[in-house]
Amino acid sequence: MTNSPAVGPVPPPGCPAHAAPAEAGGATGSRAAVPMYGQEFADDPHGAYARMRATFGPIAPVELSPGVYASLVTSYQLGLEILRDTERFAKDPRSWRAMQDGTVGLDNPVAPMMMYRPNALFSDGEAHARLRGAITDSLDRVDPHALSEYVERSAETLIDAFASRGQADLITEYASVLPLLVFNQLFGARPADGPKLVETMMKLFDSGEDAAAANDELLRWISGLVAEKREQLAADVTSWLIAHPSQLSDDELMQQIILMMAAGTDPEQNLIANALRLLLSDDRFAGELSGGSMPVQDALDEVLWNDPPMANYGTRFPRYDCEVAGVRLRKGDPVLISYAAANHEAALASDRRSGNRAHLAWSAGAHRCPAERPARVIASVAIERLLDRLPDMELAVPVERLTWRTGPFHRALAALPVRFPAQAAAQAEPFAASVSKSAPFDENPGGSQWNPVPSSSTPPAETSSERQPESQQAARRRLLSFLTAWWRGQ
Repeated sequence: MTNSPAVGPVPPPGCPAHAAPAEAGGATGSRAAVPMYGQEFADDPHGAYARMRATFGPIAPVELSPGVYASLVTSYQLGLEILRDTERFAKDPRSWRAMQDGTVGLDNPVAPMMMYRPNALFSDGEAHARLRGAITDSLDRVDPHALSEYVERSAETLIDAFASRGQADLITEYASVLPLLVFNQLFGARPADGPKLVETMMKLFDSGEDAAAANDELLRWISGLVAEKREQLAADVTSWLIAHPSQLSDDELMQQIILMMAAGTDPEQNLIANALRLLLSDDRFAGELSGGSMPVQDALDEVLWNDPPMANYGTRFPRYDCEVAGVRLRKGDPVLISYAAANHEAALASDRRSGNRAHLAWSAGAHRCPAERPARVIASVAIERLLDRLPDMELAVPVERLTWRTGPFHRALAALPVRFPAQAAAQAEPFAASVSKSAPFDENPGGSQWNPVPSSSTPPAETSSERQPESQQAARRRLLSFLTAWWRGQ
């Protein structure tokens, strides 16, 4: 048995799907699946969505990685309907037929993004309400003003690392690191743990030879953090999760923290980087990069409509065989929502976009992202601080030469090289000392350790399978060296 995409009518003669082998869909008469894992798709996803819509209508059969099939919803209204429909569609992937019958194994590259984990993302009903309640209640206690101050201080630290060089890769040296520094503080770890967390998460998301060891190290760190916080609670998200009335077990605590870190690192990086790309290349924002926050907010809204950080996700599994938009969906076959395609379709039908936040970038329904507010604060402050410090910054290559990471789920730049007039590092207040001023995140004198319980779990998020270019590796080494020296000197 194979995992087939949505089963629908046999395509008419002349349709590109007609020439594909029937077994590609897993059953005679199924429609040919569109691959979503190559560079061709990454370079022009909106072109692919348009072709899917023209060929298949609002639900298209797709191949997420070789041999892994799903149905992709490209319609805004239909996507909204499915995201809100808990009677016919489940989030819990334990009914995924292809994983049940062994067609898709745990070692498959898309498995970490789709397989079951005991967290709020992959649960339904009462279990979901309990886990999500702990997350949302804890995040709601974060003061946005103090969060903004901490992001600004973190941004200053990172900018100081490359400001004197006159050039930087804003992915490697800024957008990928800033969310990790912020999360280090949000969860109540020692400031000195920042470089180690950055290094570990970079290895994990690079998906190289040391990714498995990095994943084990991350889980040991989280286990140690939870153990220490149980001994001495503080004003941080980890402590608030522990003290929550839902009484999460240690494993549940770790799983919710992993979920928040996975959702708040790579997607946050993409939001920051995609907005910076727009601000630095689109004539509509020319001359408005300093002197106010409105251009940044407009850029964020534009990205969330057209290039959302998670372009295709919102995975659902039919609870039983059902027909949707004229397509037969089988029980246990995954259905993904293309936030990017659905948003683009809705945007084309509207003549008013400015300030319109009815997009699906944060998903919808019971599983709508609970971290929308802090995610937007982190992105907007990160962008504004960078543009204030380096107002004459420009892309180092033409925008059309920027490359995108491959993968079916995200919309992620591989690099964002920029140049600017070199400047001396700002004489900022020592970073470690400034941490204690962030009132809602009281400094934890005990901190966390990187040594308790080993684990062999798979990585929490889908990553690029390509090795980083040597220039990016060198930039990361410089950055980690800078951060380590910075904290040791405080």
